[in-house]
Amino acid sequence: MTAATEITFENTFARDLDGLYLPWEAAPAPEPRLVLLNEALARELGLDPAMLRSPEGLGLLTGTAVPESATTVAQAYAGHQFGNYSPRLGDGRALLVGELVTPDGRRRDLHLKGSGRTPFARGGDGKAPLGPMLREYLVSEAMHALGVPSTRSLAVVGTGEHVMRERGPEPGAVLARTASSHLRVGTFQFAAATGDPDVLRRLADHAIARHHPDCAGADHPYLELYRRVVGVQARLIAQWMHLGFVHGVMNTDNMTISGETIDYGPCAFLDAHDPATVYSSIDEGGRYAYGNQPGIAQWNLARFGEALIPLLADDQDEAIRLATEVLQGFAEEYLTARDDGYRAKLGLPAGLDAGPLLTDLFALLEAQKPDHTLFFRRLSDAARGDAGPVRELVGDPSALDEWLSSWRAAGPSPEEMDRVNPVYVPRNHLVEAALGAAVVDGDLEPVQWMLQVLAHPYDEREGYERYAQPAGPDAPPFMTFCGT
Repeated sequence: MTAATEITFENTFARDLDGLYLPWEAAPAPEPRLVLLNEALARELGLDPAMLRSPEGLGLLTGTAVPESATTVAQAYAGHQFGNYSPRLGDGRALLVGELVTPDGRRRDLHLKGSGRTPFARGGDGKAPLGPMLREYLVSEAMHALGVPSTRSLAVVGTGEHVMRERGPEPGAVLARTASSHLRVGTFQFAAATGDPDVLRRLADHAIARHHPDCAGADHPYLELYRRVVGVQARLIAQWMHLGFVHGVMNTDNMTISGETIDYGPCAFLDAHDPATVYSSIDEGGRYAYGNQPGIAQWNLARFGEALIPLLADDQDEAIRLATEVLQGFAEEYLTARDDGYRAKLGLPAGLDAGPLLTDLFALLEAQKPDHTLFFRRLSDAARGDAGPVRELVGDPSALDEWLSSWRAAGPSPEEMDRVNPVYVPRNHLVEAALGAAVVDGDLEPVQWMLQVLAHPYDEREGYERYAQPAGPDAPPFMTFCGT
C-alpha cells in the first residue's frame, strides 16, 4: 500500500506565482471520519483508495498531515460579486495542497474546501458544513457523468466538530476536490490590480503552459490565450443551457481559465423550463437566472480582457481594440455551440438548417414551461411515433403539435437523441432529501443511491423511475444556500 508520505506533489503554482498566494496550514480536524470516497477518481489520480481510508490518508484529505512534497497555499484572487468589485477575495476557507501528475500524464490540483480560516477569510470561520460539501460532491460528479467539464470530488471527510450556520449547528466537513487548475478570471483581476506587469505576465505564462501550451508559439500569445478562454467558456455555458443547469453564483472568481465548472454552491437543475429561474437565496435581483447565464459569461470575460490589457499591446487603445474584437466573438462561439447542441438533442442530421425549428422551440419552451429534462427525453418517444408522453408535459398540447409535425418531417433519430438527452439529473427535491438524511440522521444510503443513478444519466433503468420525476406541482419553491 502506498503511504501518503510517499505521494509526490508538484507545486508549479507556488513555484511560478509568488505574490498570488499565501503559505498556510489547515486547521485541526478533531475527529476525522471518511464520509464519501471516490475510489474510481482516486485510481485515475494514481492514489490508492485503501491508503486514503487510513488515518494517514485522512490527514492528507483534511490537510492536517500532508507529504513533504506538498506546499499548502491559500490562493489570492479578486472578483466581481453580483457586479460589485472586491479587490481581495482569495481562498478564505480552502487550501491548494499541490499538483498530482496522473499515470496518463495529466496535471491535477488537489484542493481542500472547508479546511479552516485563512487570511482571506473576511470574517468567516473558514469551515464548511457537511450538507453543502455533499451537494458539491454529488452535483460535480453528476456533471462529469453528463460530459460537462467540471472540478471533481475525491472525498468528503467529517471533521468531528460542528459549525454554526443560519439553521443552527451543522456537522463540519472538508471536501477534497480536483481540477486541471484553480486559475480564475479573478486571479487575473488580482494580478492586474497589483500594478506589476511582471506578476500579470508570469500568471499569463503559467496559464498558457498549463492549459493552452500551443498559444506560446502564436504571434500574439496573450491575445490567443484570451481567445481560447472565450471559446472554452462559450462552449461550457452552452452545455449548461442544454442541460438546464443553473450555476447560481457566476461571479468572476467562479469562472475558470480552463473552462471547467467550479464552486457548486447555490446550483440546481431546472424542473420547469423558465429563463427567469433563480435558485440562490442571495440573488434577489435575478442577476444569475438561468436565461441570463450567457450574457453574464460574456460580461465576466470582458473583465478578463480588461485585466489582460497591459499584455496585449504597448498602446492602450490598440490593446482595447484587440480585446474587444476577441470578446465580440463570444456570441458567435456560444450560439454555434448552443445550436449544435440543440440540434443533437433534437436528433437532427448534421448540416441541417435548424434555425426555424430552434426559434419556434425556444418560444414554445418559454411559453409552456415543461419539465426541461423530461421534455427532451420524451421527444424520443415522439420520434418513434408516440407523441403522447411529451404532449402530457405542456399545458396546451395543441400549441406543440405544429412544431412536432415540422420536427418529425426533418427525420430525427431517436437513438441519437437518447445518447445526449439524460433520463436522470440531480433532481432538487431528491438532493435535498438525501442531504437531509445524511446530515440529520447520519444515513448516507440516499446519497449513495443517487450517486449510483447519476453515474449513468443516459441509461434508463427499470425501478429507478422516481429519480427521473420532478417534485410535482404542490412542492414548495426550491432555494439553495451557499453554506458560508
